[in-house]
Amino acid sequence: MTVQTSSCNHPREISVAEPVAPALERMKQILFKPFDLAKWITLGFCAWLAGLGESGGVGGGNFNFGNHFGDHNGPPAEQLRHYYHASRDYVLLNLGWILPVAILLLILGIGLWLLLLWLNSRGKFMFLHCVALDQAAVAEPWSKFAAEANSLFRFRVGLSLIGMILTLPLVVFIVLTIVRMFLRGEADVAGVLTAAGLVLVLLAVAIVLAVLQKFLVDFVVPIQYLRDCSCLAAWGGLYALLVSYPGQFALYLLFQIVLGMAIGTLVLLTILVTCCCAGCLMILPFIGTVLLLPVLVFKRVYPLYYLAQFEYDVFSNPSAPAPSPAVQP
Repeated sequence: MTVQTSSCNHPREISVAEPVAPALERMKQILFKPFDLAKWITLGFCAWLAGLGESGGVGGGNFNFGNHFGDHNGPPAEQLRHYYHASRDYVLLNLGWILPVAILLLILGIGLWLLLLWLNSRGKFMFLHCVALDQAAVAEPWSKFAAEANSLFRFRVGLSLIGMILTLPLVVFIVLTIVRMFLRGEADVAGVLTAAGLVLVLLAVAIVLAVLQKFLVDFVVPIQYLRDCSCLAAWGGLYALLVSYPGQFALYLLFQIVLGMAIGTLVLLTILVTCCCAGCLMILPFIGTVLLLPVLVFKRVYPLYYLAQFEYDVFSNPSAPAPSPAVQP
C-alpha cells in the first residue's frame, strides 16, 4: 500500500505497509535482544503511565436502594414512568444531602481526572523516549520533557472541554427525546427521527475527536519530542503535512483499523490458547501492561517509522544519545 506523492522539489513515496517490518524488528530489538526482566518492568511502568486512565474502568456495582421505589409490575413503558416519578420524588425529598454530596463527588472526580491526565501526559513522553533510544529510563525523561508534557496536558484539557461542550448537550437531548417517548407510552416519527439525527451528529463529533486524539498521540507528541516545542507548535508542523498529504494520512487511519483487527485477533488467540489464563492476567493493572509490552511497543513504534518518511525521524535525533542498533525505515 504505497502512494506516490510529489511536490515541486521533493518527489516522495509514502507507504503505510513498509513501516510494519522495521517496527516489528525494533520491538524485538527492544524487548528480546536480549530479554531483560528489569528492562521489561521499567518499560512496563512507562507504558502503564502512558495509558493511565485510557482503558479499563471501575468495576460495576450492585447498588441496592431497598424498597424506596416500591415494587411495580407492568409494561416496560409503564415501569419506566413509575421509576422516573419515584426517582424524581426521592431526589426532591433528599435534595439537602444529595446536592452537596454530588458537588463533592464532582470536585473529587474532576481532580482525579486532571491528575490522571497529567500523569498520562508525562508518561507519553517517557514511553516514547524509551522506545526511541532503546533505553529503560524513568527519571531522565520525567524531568527532561516536563515542559512538553505540561503543554500536552493543557492542550488535552482544552480538547476535552471542547468535546464535552459539543457532546454533552447532544447526549442530554437524545436521552430526553427517548425518555419523553417512553413516558408517553408510544414512539412517534418526529421523536425517532430527532433521536436518530442527534445520534448521527454525536457519532460524527466522536469520530472527529477520536481522529484528533489519534494524531495527537501518534504524531504531535513525537514532533514535540524532536523539536522541544509546545503542543500547538507541533500541531502546526503536523497541519502542514496534513494539508500536503491528506490522502496518505487518510490511508494511515484505515490501515490502523486493519492493524487493530490483526492485533486484536492475535491477543484473542493467545487468550484462547492459554485457556483464558493470559486474559485474566491482562486485566490486572500494571501486570497486564507488562504482558502486553510487545503489542504496546509495536503500536508506539509503528507511527514513528511512518512519520520518519516525512523527515521527522526520532531514531536519528542528533540531539539525543545514539540508540541501540535497529532497522531503519
